[in-house]
Amino acid sequence: MYRNYIFDFYGTLADIRTDEENPLLWEKMSEIYSALGACYSAAQLRERFRFLEREESRRIGGEEAEPDLTKVFALLYQEKKVPCDVQQAKMTAITFRALSREYIRAYDGVKELLGELRRREKKVYLLSNAQTDFTRPEIEMLGLTPYFDGIFISSEQGCKKPSCVFFESLLRHFELNPRECIMIGNDESADIAGARRAGMDSLYIHTEISPREYGRVQATYRVMDGDFRKIRNLVLGE
Repeated sequence: MYRNYIFDFYGTLADIRTDEENPLLWEKMSEIYSALGACYSAAQLRERFRFLEREESRRIGGEEAEPDLTKVFALLYQEKKVPCDVQQAKMTAITFRALSREYIRAYDGVKELLGELRRREKKVYLLSNAQTDFTRPEIEMLGLTPYFDGIFISSEQGCKKPSCVFFESLLRHFELNPRECIMIGNDESADIAGARRAGMDSLYIHTEISPREYGRVQATYRVMDGDFRKIRNLVLGE
């Protein structure tokens, strides 16, 4: 039915729980920064992180802007006049994510479907509203990296779904015809509305971490019980 299958990640391929408001997270991050010479209390670190995150969003501009939080982690060192190279900033971001992540797992049936798409010589892409230094390691942890012909993450592009710019960047980069593509995701406002604006079909899957509001955007297909295994028959024409 389709030549190109574009997937969202969190809530579509992977179930994840994180808690960035946990005071223990900020205490541990305060210890890490202080040990490296950038002394913040937990409360100060959290406040400056959120402030700099907002400033990065304003700098990029637009409601659908997506800042790269690794730059924010670097700025926190620089504010205290502590040198910070790319590798240190990246490792700080990875550490933050590991401390804030409660768990992550691939949904049942994900690898089987992705594997079948590859065997049928379909093209498989990821289009995710996410942070590259959080998400690329998690894709690798779940063993999903080899299934994708391309991975587009919003923090790398500076914009996020449902921005047409984000969708069109992927279509243009891989020379895809939107009429030959389907977007599969668990967020109607981001995935389904964005796909419609980009001229492609879509499949909405409702999972536990989908936004509560749904039914406002018409998807080509719907799976409302979160059973990823049901997607196969819908999108492979069987």
